[in-house]
Amino acid sequence: MTDVIDCAFSIEGDGPPLFLIHGIGAARNTWAKAMPLLTQHFTVVSYDLRGHGASPLPDGPFGLEELVADLEWVRERTGYEVAHFAGHSLGGMVGPAYALKYPERVRSLGLLSTAAFRTEDDSSKVRGVVEAMEEHGIPDILKTLTARWFTDEFISAHPEVVSNRLKQVVATNPDVFLNVFRIYAETEMSPWLHPVTAPSLVLTGENDGGCNPRLNRQIAQALPRSELVILPNLKHSILLEAGDQVAKELVKFITSVETQI
Repeated sequence: MTDVIDCAFSIEGDGPPLFLIHGIGAARNTWAKAMPLLTQHFTVVSYDLRGHGASPLPDGPFGLEELVADLEWVRERTGYEVAHFAGHSLGGMVGPAYALKYPERVRSLGLLSTAAFRTEDDSSKVRGVVEAMEEHGIPDILKTLTARWFTDEFISAHPEVVSNRLKQVVATNPDVFLNVFRIYAETEMSPWLHPVTAPSLVLTGENDGGCNPRLNRQIAQALPRSELVILPNLKHSILLEAGDQVAKELVKFITSVETQI
């Protein structure tokens, strides 16, 4: 039986329910820049993945199946029978996996800055990051990720945001951080995207190295009902750098889905 953790969550706003799923070493506050607009249109449920933020630590290793079970438990506790779901990075893998298991619960999906259809070269690079962290420690390798996550202009203009993001990762339990990074590195969604029939927004940054437009075009092609959006110039941390832009795209997409119901 899949174990479930009672994850911490928040409910804000008014309108159709929208569940937000953050990525590796983050927490629900990663959606802060998107929330002012999202809460105008939706009842937003944001939560901390197991071992992140205010959520309890797991007893041992876990996989994507457990993250899906946690999300279903959050949904049960909120009482919303059907909702929209959007996830960033690893969260963009949790969402489709949840939709595959609970299709009747999902009105639409947002796959933000996530990956599938990785080549062997793509996979070896992301596995290499995990191996380097295991060998040299998370803080040393983390510094090399800053330029992959943020644009140079943002790093110069908002050093405090970048610094806080790095501190957040370091403050995450290292076993949990490496566990979720392994899930992200080893999950390949391509075999099971086609059966996911919920309307899906596929969105990434133009210059996101690991979750690039090449991979996201293939994701959009594999999903039966999808829309692809590439945000110019941005890298991986689209929520921290341009959460307001992401919110606009989510509002536009989900509103169009709602009008078709």
